[in-house]
Amino acid sequence: MRVSEIPAKLRQMSLISNLTEDIPSHILILGLALLLDLVAGEPPERIHPTVLMGKVAERLSGKVGSKFHSRVLGCLLALAVLLATIGSTLLILEVARTQLGQPVYVVLGALILKTSFAIKSMELHARPIGEALEDGDIHRAREALSKIVRRKTEQLDEGLCASATIESIAEGTVDGIVSPLFYFFLFGVPGAMAFRAINTLDSTVGYKDSAYVQIGWFSAKLDTAANYLPARLTATMMILATAILGRDWRNPLSTLRREHDRTTSLNAGWPMSAMAGSIEVQLRKLGSYQLGDQLRMPTAKDIPPALKVMKFTTLLSLIAFIIPSLMIACLFAG
Repeated sequence: MRVSEIPAKLRQMSLISNLTEDIPSHILILGLALLLDLVAGEPPERIHPTVLMGKVAERLSGKVGSKFHSRVLGCLLALAVLLATIGSTLLILEVARTQLGQPVYVVLGALILKTSFAIKSMELHARPIGEALEDGDIHRAREALSKIVRRKTEQLDEGLCASATIESIAEGTVDGIVSPLFYFFLFGVPGAMAFRAINTLDSTVGYKDSAYVQIGWFSAKLDTAANYLPARLTATMMILATAILGRDWRNPLSTLRREHDRTTSLNAGWPMSAMAGSIEVQLRKLGSYQLGDQLRMPTAKDIPPALKVMKFTTLLSLIAFIIPSLMIACLFAG
């Protein structure tokens, strides 16, 4: 081997080289996954990995015992679901790559990645609520809202229904879009699915009630940690999206600075306060928090602008993820 060939050989053997060689495939996987979301939306519930994860978590949670034993069981439950998700995703993709070829690997990776995020689904759930409110059908609005929020909806008026919908859009931008894509760009498809497992565990057993407060403790902590950076990134992108949409970006910035810590969740206040300032409405959950004190309560007409902020935030986040990836690929190419 000639001396001049040594640097190239070292690059081929390095971990960074192996990672950067996959970046073009990752971009293809992402593009196809986004196309699948746009065209097909969510897969049927009976085969949706998130639904299956939730059923497994509920089955394994069992009965609640003492505080200590419930927390230990909750830790084991979370780790088992998380490791099973990562392991099965890695195995499926490795078999596809080595045995079936790169095209199959890309298609299969896109199909799996698509199940980790939901852009179209959020709009499909939010728009019927707004339409029902515009029609003056509060009962239909409450019923549609109950499909996307945990709170009781039976007594909510128009303003509170619209507020809960917009809050869900804001939080969903983190949980359902930015976070899984953030971990996809860090760790590939297994990273996105690992986040989806964590978030599903939190949704399934992380409830703050007597049945799950102990067994879901670890899952809730994992979800808080996993969403910590994405929540703050999402809030930043919402401010930029507000500017691009021609609104006053100083409104979400000031609301974010003043009110991001008003929610019990360490993360939820960031996207919600930014969204409140962006579309200039008050977001309120009775007995819990109120964001945008000086602003009016929202109406059905404020739901489409919230969805628009969500879409532009998604686009800006993708750009923020893709550009560094391409720069790294170019830096270590050759």
